Amino acid sequence: MTRSRRLLVLALAVLLLGGLAVVLVVRAAARTEQTRDGDPAVAEGRVTLDRPDGLAFLNGAQGPHRGSLVSVPAREPQGERTASGLNCKRFHAAAGTGVCLVSTPGALAQDNRAVIVDPELRTVRSFPLAGTPSRARVSPSGRFAAWTVFVSGESYGSAFFSTRTAIADTRTGALEGDLEKFSVVLDGKPYTAADVNFWGVTFAKDDDTFYATLATAGQTYLVKGSIAQRSVTALARNVECPSLSPDETRIAYKKRVQGGAQLWREHVMDLRTLREHPLAEKHSVDDQALWLDDRTVAYALPAEGAADTSDVWTVPADGTGAPRLLAPSASSPTRLG
Repeated sequence: MTRSRRLLVLALAVLLLGGLAVVLVVRAAARTEQTRDGDPAVAEGRVTLDRPDGLAFLNGAQGPHRGSLVSVPAREPQGERTASGLNCKRFHAAAGTGVCLVSTPGALAQDNRAVIVDPELRTVRSFPLAGTPSRARVSPSGRFAAWTVFVSGESYGSAFFSTRTAIADTRTGALEGDLEKFSVVLDGKPYTAADVNFWGVTFAKDDDTFYATLATAGQTYLVKGSIAQRSVTALARNVECPSLSPDETRIAYKKRVQGGAQLWREHVMDLRTLREHPLAEKHSVDDQALWLDDRTVAYALPAEGAADTSDVWTVPADGTGAPRLLAPSASSPTRLG
């Protein structure tokens, strides 16, 4: 084959690939614009984080507002959704301060950022992320925000993955960029290891105490930490993605279980006695649960028949009752007001 013919073939291949890329983008956009039967109604409007007695979450329903932060009255969680212009992969808010983990595709790599927003969803601060968004939390006062990203691997169920967890002061912008730099006490002794990973921060009301997951040497631990002292102490084994109850007496978390198709079972632990009990949800929950109140835990599960979205469910925190659907096609629930 002559050089000119090779160049012609190469040019045709580039044109064909470019045309295919355009077709895929157009088809993806068309799917996003289409709604499905049974999807909740969504209308653009004003969403504020200081709305009294409201519920906010990320909209997973097909259509132009897919991925948007939406709000509904807490008493009508399956009612019509009001959609904001804020799009996130993960979201959480407290006391009028929100953290939105954004992942925007780029020509060479994704642009991942943690965006701190005020009650009107205006950007206050923005921090680059070291990887793919995974978990997000705001302290009860709104002063601190925490997030976890996957630096490698994209699942807590993977054999090999690495995370990075950061805590930011939303008022000053001061950033603890990596909890792995905090001192660790494990089994009553100082501990260091190259394989330490943290994820799933949850804050207490004192603007210092937090709880998180520590993973090392094939084990996971619930740790209690201090922002001021830059230290954590391990409390219990086999605890992932903890969530502190409003009364600060219990932790909801996912516990790895053995056998069958189930990977994790949602549990609640009493922090005073470290006694635990399983919740009524029997499906594997790969989420950081949220306490709607001192009696009810909310969490996301993959939507049946729709692999690319999730539904938010609730279950009593005392282990009784049965799971109930709170909001279909939704994730990252946050109680407002």
